[in-house]
Amino acid sequence: MASDPVLQAQMIRMTAAYVFVVIALLCSQGKTARAQKTAFLPVNNPGALSHFHRTLRRTARQIGTTRILQYGASHTSADIFTGYMRRFFQERFGDAGHGFVMPAKPWSGYRNMDVNIESSDTWLSERVGKKESRKDGLFGLAGYSCASTNSSDFARVYTTQTNTFGRNVSNFQVLFLRQPGGGAFDILVDGEHYTRVLSKHPTVAAGHHLVRVSDGPHKLEIRPAGDGEVRLFGVVMERDKAGVIVDSLGIRGMRASVHLRWNEDLWRKYIQKRNPDLVILAYGTNESGDTHAPIERYESQLSRVIKRFKSAVPRASCVLVGPTDYPVKIGRRRVKHRPRTDQIISVQKKIGRALGCAFWDSAKAMGGPLSILKWSNSEPRLAGDDLIHLTARGYRQLSEDFCRALLSGYESVR
Repeated sequence: MASDPVLQAQMIRMTAAYVFVVIALLCSQGKTARAQKTAFLPVNNPGALSHFHRTLRRTARQIGTTRILQYGASHTSADIFTGYMRRFFQERFGDAGHGFVMPAKPWSGYRNMDVNIESSDTWLSERVGKKESRKDGLFGLAGYSCASTNSSDFARVYTTQTNTFGRNVSNFQVLFLRQPGGGAFDILVDGEHYTRVLSKHPTVAAGHHLVRVSDGPHKLEIRPAGDGEVRLFGVVMERDKAGVIVDSLGIRGMRASVHLRWNEDLWRKYIQKRNPDLVILAYGTNESGDTHAPIERYESQLSRVIKRFKSAVPRASCVLVGPTDYPVKIGRRRVKHRPRTDQIISVQKKIGRALGCAFWDSAKAMGGPLSILKWSNSEPRLAGDDLIHLTARGYRQLSEDFCRALLSGYESVR
């Protein structure tokens, strides 16, 4: 039979087809695996996380709350990366509340994971760096505000009843601007009038009103009285129990240097009130596109920003999260590595070491230069067609990789 040339040809074709199918399957599986599984990447300078680890160990023993604040740009602003971080830590160390949220939506598409937000659409939304916004730098903790003089406006935030996390709250902290000519606003809890707050004050000052409720599902609503401007900076949702809180404080398109345009005195009062145990600065992707600006200027500005945080909350641990992979597009079909990204990463490592911050390399965690192409072409997809932003699945993977890196050395801290 082996000498039959027809049969030999058939066997060769069948063997080739079988090998082709096996290779195709292996390539397909390999492609998905490479996109979804990356090697563990620890943080640089892990000793900078010692305070965070000590506080987390206390929380694990049901003593106190560990607070994490993350500032950043679009990777942070949608609360997907930070939302999965919140779930990661709360699942392991306890749910101490959602943390910061703006109840009046500061921009279209504003959302937070595991919390509900509703508001009228006539609030005046302003944020640092926006051309149309006031230049007074009064943007509270997060870098944006929502203002109204209209008694028909409302802003609501309430616990979720469909998700595993975010179901309960013990207190709401309303952050607002005290100012000359400021208006009053009413606070409603679960549809019932709770109190009226006056924001009128002889000078500009940080406003803070605490609303205590029994631990459980609740809705907070804010309604301006219409007798003057009410300028909101946000609401904090916490629980009276040990656990972790993650404040997501991102603004799309921003750079680290935008912090230098905040009113420092007002911001300092709010961040000290939050008393974070870990501050995360997740910037660099937008700066990677600033090829016109000398890298020395970026280094100087980043140094000033970190020193501002270190001065305001000196006990807090600090970590810089580097830019994600962000290639240069050449025409419609080609891309190349962006050298500026390497410069940004180098500066962040250098400044982190010098000023006592850890550093985590997002681009390296993704797989290095041009890795976002694999993330975008993977099945399921981990990145979008713009080759900048990730999908929800991609943000979850990157967030959980980062969280595991943050726990490097945690067990060794006593």
